[in-house]
Amino acid sequence: MAAVKPERKSYPLLPLRDRLVFPGTTSQLLEVGRARSMKAVEMARAGSMRIVLCIQRDSQTLDPTPDEIADIGTLGVIKEIAKNPAGHYRVVIEGITRVRLASYVATEPGYIVEVEELEDEPLERSESTKATKMLMEQYEEYVRATKKVPPETLISIATLTDPGRLSDSIANHMPVSTEEKQEILEAVSVKERVKKLVSLLGKEVELVNLEKRIHRRVREQIEKNQKEYWLREQMKAIQKELGDRDDVSEADEFRGKVEELGLTGEALERALREIDRLEKMPQAAAEAVVVRTYLEWMVALPWNVITEDRLDINEAQKVLDEDHYGLDEVKERILEYLAIRQLVDKPKGPILCFVGPPGVGKTSLAKSIARALNRKFVRISLGGVRDEAEIRGHRRTYIGALPGRIIQGIRTAGSRNPVFLMDEIDKLASDFRGDPAAALLEVLDPEQNHGFSDHYLEVPFDLSRVMFITTANTTHTIPRPLLDRMELITLPGYTEEEKLQIASQFLVPKELKEHGLKRSDLAISTDALRDIARLYTREAGVRNLERQIATICRKTAKDLVSGRRKRVRVTPKNLGKYLGVPRFHYGQVERQNQVGVGAGLAVTEVGGDVLACEVSVVKGKGKFTLTGQLGDVMKESAQAGLSYLRSRAFDLGLSDDFYENVDIHVHIPEGAIPKDGPSAGITIACAMASALTGRPVRHDTAMTGEVTLRGRVLPIGGVKEKVLAAHRMGIFNIILPSENRKDLEEVPANIRAEMAVTFVDHMDEVLVAALVPDEDHRIVPIPCVEAGSGQPSAVPSEAR
Repeated sequence: MAAVKPERKSYPLLPLRDRLVFPGTTSQLLEVGRARSMKAVEMARAGSMRIVLCIQRDSQTLDPTPDEIADIGTLGVIKEIAKNPAGHYRVVIEGITRVRLASYVATEPGYIVEVEELEDEPLERSESTKATKMLMEQYEEYVRATKKVPPETLISIATLTDPGRLSDSIANHMPVSTEEKQEILEAVSVKERVKKLVSLLGKEVELVNLEKRIHRRVREQIEKNQKEYWLREQMKAIQKELGDRDDVSEADEFRGKVEELGLTGEALERALREIDRLEKMPQAAAEAVVVRTYLEWMVALPWNVITEDRLDINEAQKVLDEDHYGLDEVKERILEYLAIRQLVDKPKGPILCFVGPPGVGKTSLAKSIARALNRKFVRISLGGVRDEAEIRGHRRTYIGALPGRIIQGIRTAGSRNPVFLMDEIDKLASDFRGDPAAALLEVLDPEQNHGFSDHYLEVPFDLSRVMFITTANTTHTIPRPLLDRMELITLPGYTEEEKLQIASQFLVPKELKEHGLKRSDLAISTDALRDIARLYTREAGVRNLERQIATICRKTAKDLVSGRRKRVRVTPKNLGKYLGVPRFHYGQVERQNQVGVGAGLAVTEVGGDVLACEVSVVKGKGKFTLTGQLGDVMKESAQAGLSYLRSRAFDLGLSDDFYENVDIHVHIPEGAIPKDGPSAGITIACAMASALTGRPVRHDTAMTGEVTLRGRVLPIGGVKEKVLAAHRMGIFNIILPSENRKDLEEVPANIRAEMAVTFVDHMDEVLVAALVPDEDHRIVPIPCVEAGSGQPSAVPSEAR
């Protein structure tokens, strides 16, 4: 135990940040600038010049509290004091003895503490001599090993024989952390202090020696590399003189690989030229790395590797049917290709483009095609690609240059005839780095891609055996030259019955497997699947349908694991328990006949849709307003419809100047979504006629068609998508232009059987079919002249 003097004395306290002062040592010049610390120095100068020095635990704290200051420090005496131009004190303090803080007498304006002086616990004479000798030997070894301590410090401590004072002096000179120095300062027992210091010196000597060994090994390795390079160059010179090349060099390895690949023509010539360059370069040269990487790419490509196709049409049909339900047009196209492969030895690879809304199976269909053909499958995503170098690669003059995605995909496939899927080709963009769509013109042209040139390879690569498949949600954003090179196959979406078949045959078994369930654990009735498709999803594909089935599987797994149920059966009655409140209602846009509201059919990127067109007529001065974020073409269609109604004012029971006394407002809801196209012309005109005449529009009828100033109804596109959208909404009466009669054949027969289609040539026929009959206002068709007769006759109506 330390012998503590009974008396306690009070002194000012100076908290130190990153340095300590040991008893018997003199501090370096201390700069004191904090308010409390300056007051402590002033109080010490006004008194006995003695001051207590204690380290603060966190050096970043500007104004430490008593809890943040160490309890054991050093009592010192101020030897020098001065003031610098900044107004701070610069002091030199000599340590006297260790002290323990007993209490804080005052905290303002500076700290004054009451301390107890701590005396060293002395050692016996023999132990003292042994400890002093051990410390000196250890410290001398430390000074010799490191250059952080000047050798003059050995002279300054040579006269010290007291191990306690010697420990304090050594610790004061060592460049170690303040925490380690504080541990030595707190060691009142000289024996404990010597023990800690010897351990610290030994650790520092070991670290210094380790650092020296690491530096020596690095230096030796560098010298060894230089020596090996020099000897290697000498060996090359000797072998060149003797004509003796027994060892296999890196260049020879590349030559052997090139020979195995069977390269011919320009590719062979380029590869051999680069190998010769590599052979003449030093291995450490920067250019050698570039050449070596280029050669590695050259020998890694499958120049002559071709996988054998599965030409059995029946087997391919079986594989396609296993993976996808329906999609007869796509399957038929693949089987046609296989038939040609049996008749022609080297047919050109087809360039197919699957166009359709999300979730109809475009990407998975490409995988199925690869499986049916027994080919490798590669997929790249083109969504958001703006750099032409992504397609054609970078030239080797750039740092980190690589081939484009086409060549990278071929290398990944490992064959020259994979099924190569380019996803989201309609999402390509262009900027100052070039136009990726233009770079694809050569790739997707069967007449050119036999000699595709990548900027990195700079030699032609044959892509004619590759079966390229692209996917897109719409063709509007694909450049026409690129679109012309591809064979379009439209996947418009699934009917309700097709969704039920897909869900029961593919989606439910897939989700059961992914969630670790068995068929005996979960059963979903057909009616429940139909309600999921009707009430919880409204899409052309089946992606959201799959998500809803996955939700049921997750909740079922939870019930089974928790022991609530042993088997789950989902029916329409308990469907809400698993999926919540229905998100959509099944049926017409409007449930009752409404004045000024018509249902139009449109095609979007996510498939067909039914849009409501609302028209409001109020007293005004002939203002015509169009809202709903309509495009220019749709606005022009609305103007044409209004002009037609003005020309037919008498037949509609309207005054000739009706438009001058009213304001007409046309609005198509979901205003946040841009809309454009001429196919809403007859819908807008019909809704305006309804609002002006007061005759309601049939709520169970939807229509599509372009209207002209004379009231003619022109054909439109996307008939199949629009008919399927009407069927999904529960609308079974539709109005189509007569010229679109042939397009109705694309609609599945079971859907056509349920739909009542009215074909029209003129807007008068649309009003007759769409507006609720009114005895007071009959629409009389405009007389026209039949070709070659010269006699007027009524426009023949196709409405049935």
